[in-house]
Amino acid sequence: MSAHLPAQAIPAPDLQAEEVEAYLRANPGFLSERPDIYRVLMPPRRLHGENLADHMAAMLAAERGRARALESEFVAAIEAGRAGAALSLRVRLAVLALMRAPDVMEAVTQEVPALLGVETCTLAAEPGIGPVPLPAGMLRLPRGAVARLVGHGRDAVVRTSPTDLEMLHAEAAPLVERDALARVPLPLGPPALIAVGAREAASLPLRQTVSVLAFLGRAVAAALSR
Repeated sequence: MSAHLPAQAIPAPDLQAEEVEAYLRANPGFLSERPDIYRVLMPPRRLHGENLADHMAAMLAAERGRARALESEFVAAIEAGRAGAALSLRVRLAVLALMRAPDVMEAVTQEVPALLGVETCTLAAEPGIGPVPLPAGMLRLPRGAVARLVGHGRDAVVRTSPTDLEMLHAEAAPLVERDALARVPLPLGPPALIAVGAREAASLPLRQTVSVLAFLGRAVAAALSR
């Protein structure tokens, strides 16, 4: 019997074990030509007291484990990419809303949360220096809070275990499980930020989001400076 039989000659699932064994004996290269089959085979644990079967089982188990890990990473990367793309689209819609809003503070607190799919959005700033007042409606932060919360050299951050919830999210603090903070670079004002609070972690994915959140912060600053 030839080792390269057409597809219809491969044993069907309803064949007897003896027929499958006879086929494999007659075609010793069948499995070596199809290594993927080893991923689904269950090898024996021991063969006549030797450790060859155990070694083969360990190799197969490790290979299957690596395959499962790679598959999980691949799925996670796809899901993260989709979530990041969705947030990017929502941020663009929020920026358009800010551009046409006659009252920026009202748009941030009332309209932007729904567009972003989150529970709350607030604006907060440190005390001003000199005669320049803070925009009405901004939450007050202690000096140095923006750098401490967002991080030195960062424009935005997503926090899985947020702190200072009451200071940043006011009465909505009990609803927030994950938040994002982005600097709002006011040209003639103190350090400020926009705080976005979400009940669901999926609303603020960790990957591919920092740049779009930083863009949102800059858009808020531009709208406030009009």
